Amino acid sequence: MARRILSALERHHPGADTELHYSTPFELLTATILSAQCTDARVNQVTPVLFRRYPDASALSRARPATIERLIRTTGFYRAKARSLLGMASALVERHDGQVPASMDDLVRLPGVGRKTANVVLGHAFGLPGFPVDRHVLRVSRRLGLIVTDDPLAAEAALCQLLPRTKWTLASDTLILHGRRICRPRPLCDRCGARSDCVHAAKPYSVEPPRRRSERR
Repeated sequence: MARRILSALERHHPGADTELHYSTPFELLTATILSAQCTDARVNQVTPVLFRRYPDASALSRARPATIERLIRTTGFYRAKARSLLGMASALVERHDGQVPASMDDLVRLPGVGRKTANVVLGHAFGLPGFPVDRHVLRVSRRLGLIVTDDPLAAEAALCQLLPRTKWTLASDTLILHGRRICRPRPLCDRCGARSDCVHAAKPYSVEPPRRRSERR
């Protein structure tokens, strides 16, 4: 059933891919760190200037924290993100000759890099199997009945078991786009290409009714 559901969603979102703009593994790693708690569209507004000034790990590792904070301020949590970017760049220079490693173990040892970010880089920059799990993947997968957990690590393991490795990155991109466009917190079930197989849509109220005033807190 999982393959049937994902095939239906792939037809709904043809050519699904990351919406972050990048041209090198370093740029994708940087953009993905910035995308935490921020839209890809906002990140894409910030990164052109950032990448021109700091095109590689060596350049970024020598940047002043205040300058990075100013350039990325609109992405939110800019002080923490600046620390992560500078730590990541310094670690790349010190441990990997300034190059982004194509290894999950090496990537997650970099400051500011967790499994989701590492999987994004592996899947898109290196073409290696990776299944990034973000809030959209969790929400959509649970509603579709593909998983029963809200833990990202457990969800990644469960979803990887459902699909061949060659489909992992595309499946994640598809679920993310579906979560952004259709299966939102208030889902547009009537527009969903997988509704016939969806556990959530089969419930008496597939779209959550508005909360009472007393509950709006």
